[in-house]
Amino acid sequence: MSIASRLDRAFAQAPILPLNKCSRYVLISDCHRGVGTSSDNFLKNQHLYYAALEQYYRSGFTYIELGDGEELWENRKLRNITEIHEDVYCMFDRFAERDRLYLLYGNHNIVRKKNPAFLEALILRSESLPEKSLYLTHGHQASLLNSTLWPLARFLVRYFWSPLENLGFLDPTSAAKNYEVKEKCEEYLRSWAENRHCILITGHTHRPILPQEPSLYYNTGSCVHPRCITCIEIERGELTLVKWTMQSRVDSILYVAREIISGPVKLL
Repeated sequence: MSIASRLDRAFAQAPILPLNKCSRYVLISDCHRGVGTSSDNFLKNQHLYYAALEQYYRSGFTYIELGDGEELWENRKLRNITEIHEDVYCMFDRFAERDRLYLLYGNHNIVRKKNPAFLEALILRSESLPEKSLYLTHGHQASLLNSTLWPLARFLVRYFWSPLENLGFLDPTSAAKNYEVKEKCEEYLRSWAENRHCILITGHTHRPILPQEPSLYYNTGSCVHPRCITCIEIERGELTLVKWTMQSRVDSILYVAREIISGPVKLL
């Protein structure tokens, strides 16, 4: 099955949510929550993430996670992850109680697709401007290894690349860690969006993308950057790429700050 066919199939079955100037969505991807060990890449940013989610919850945003929320290639048991990051899943329950939680699966937590609560794709549809509707998915469909052949990719990560990364060697097949793979993956996704004349938003490559000029492809970035997490906010019919970082005041008190990286870009 081709890349286009995999993406077409994902969106053919995708639920549809309303998109208008009153909509408030926050799109976050690639948290890679682990088991609290030194290989848990989410651990260093967990306080930034929780502070951001608390703010989005109080502000009435709907939380949409675009895949790879859990790191289930390096780790076998979901229970170990949910116990270590219990505060995150309690926050999810708060969003869910208000029908403001949507979770998509990516390649690193693709086993979650067995849970009907997890989706492969989601569409935010504008009734007044259908051409401005947003097509959301993780983006792993652009790679045969990470989609169709994911059991092989998981095996390689779990037993080969993960141990080598502890010694300083990076996985050359990873779109997040290999520049050429990243470029090729994003070009495939961008081409699909242009051929289908729709706006596509993904994660997967960990590179945040929200150009100021008109575009059909955007990327949320990830929650495992060295000193920040990035996400895309949708509010007042506009897209804004933001990052959350730890800052200090003149009196040396630390606080979590929101900073605009790009945008807002007018959508509606």
